[in-house]
Amino acid sequence: MGRSEHFQRLSLCAQRAALWTGACLLAALTSGCAGTVHPAGNAVNQTPAAQTFGISGSLSPTTGGSGAVVTLSGAATATTTANSAGAYSFSGLPAGTYALTPSHTGFTFNPTTLSATITTASITGLNFTATPQTGPTSSISGTITPTAGGSGATVMLTGPAAATTTTNASGNYTFTGLPNGAYTVTPSESGFTFTPASQSVTLSSANQTGVNFTAAASTGQTHSVALTWTASTSTVSGYNIYRSTVSGSGYAKLNSSLVASLSYSDTTVQSGTTYFYVATAVDSGGDESADSNQATAVIP
Repeated sequence: MGRSEHFQRLSLCAQRAALWTGACLLAALTSGCAGTVHPAGNAVNQTPAAQTFGISGSLSPTTGGSGAVVTLSGAATATTTANSAGAYSFSGLPAGTYALTPSHTGFTFNPTTLSATITTASITGLNFTATPQTGPTSSISGTITPTAGGSGATVMLTGPAAATTTTNASGNYTFTGLPNGAYTVTPSESGFTFTPASQSVTLSSANQTGVNFTAAASTGQTHSVALTWTASTSTVSGYNIYRSTVSGSGYAKLNSSLVASLSYSDTTVQSGTTYFYVATAVDSGGDESADSNQATAVIP
């Protein structure tokens, strides 16, 4: 996602006693991907928990379904093992698009992969049929280097048979018991990108080795939140800025000394987190005003 400047001012102003009369706290997400910044009123509203859903199905007959591994990828990633009846399920999933891929040594599955899009309800009945493999089988193997990105990486295989494996401490991986056909090998590891992103391999009664990848640490996306406010109508020595990850409470002061200007940049925010900010004014005697209106910043 490309970088973009994102300035979305908060217009909410609240009358405050003494030092803070007439002041208004504003926030803007100033770097990184576009996000949302919006005001919160004086009444404290608790942010509702994000709604989650489930995906479930079965693999039959049980000779191939029982103990099969089902891999989930997409908006969330997970693996599960089908029970003795061949049933599987995933829970706690956010809305989004997913792909499900079953694997079981000695079996192929039809279809090899199913896609599902969750919008407002859980999805059931995503079923697969297992067929025992016949004829000669072969293997696909390779290495992901350097070991910083290769060790413990996930490697997904799709094609006539599907499987997922984890590389060893040296970055090596192997898929065995594969029937002839065209396959795609795709590595993944949080915090790394891979070159190439995937490789196509065709098996024809012979093992394929040297299907290798190079891992590189992903470039971190940095974000910051710019806070601005209108000056207090009273004479003040400066301002304090407070931040919390809970709406309406739990604020911790960010500045080590009074902020003399009418702006502050919070460069310590983390991706995927929502922050709540308030400001106070402080006079020459050290007296501190009540909190300003609350400003909210959602970091993508």
